[in-house]
Amino acid sequence: METDMTARVIYLSLILASLGGWFIAEFRGRMGQGTRMLLAWGAIFVAVMAGYGIFTDLRSSQVTQQRAEGDSITVQRQPDGHFYLVLEVDGQPIEFMVDTGASNIVLGSDVAEDLGIDTAGLAYLGEASTANGVVRTARVRLETVRLGPFTDTRVAAYVTDGQMDGALLGMDYLRHFRMEIDGNQMVLQR
Repeated sequence: METDMTARVIYLSLILASLGGWFIAEFRGRMGQGTRMLLAWGAIFVAVMAGYGIFTDLRSSQVTQQRAEGDSITVQRQPDGHFYLVLEVDGQPIEFMVDTGASNIVLGSDVAEDLGIDTAGLAYLGEASTANGVVRTARVRLETVRLGPFTDTRVAAYVTDGQMDGALLGMDYLRHFRMEIDGNQMVLQR
């Protein structure tokens, strides 16, 4: 492993020495012009890297792509390492992060309000342990939950009053499916 690193350093040093030698020979007596050219190419390089970073961020925030074929739903792992599913909850599409470590469907207060749930009027009687600590939860019923061709009614969910963006899809819902994860693909079948 250390020999690989040494070989890489030697290789990069040879390339830099070659480029440096060419630069000095080409712009001998015109170093001001050479410096301007180097700065221009540096700016182009930085712009390309920034563009790539923005493109990567935009790609990771795209709407989840899932395919429904017969009795199965297929979804790809996203760049952040998680699987996301879009379920239609009471007629409204909601993106859920699949969380096999969570027991329940958990809605952040922003998602609950988007669904028309009055979060101020809920009785937060439960508690849940999260990565951010213990939060209070209130149990609610979702009248219809649809994933592809599968529809469930009167599904239990919890709204948290803690800081949580989005929604989690836990095992209470996922247990109704046969789940198979193969590399970067998850297949749910019923």
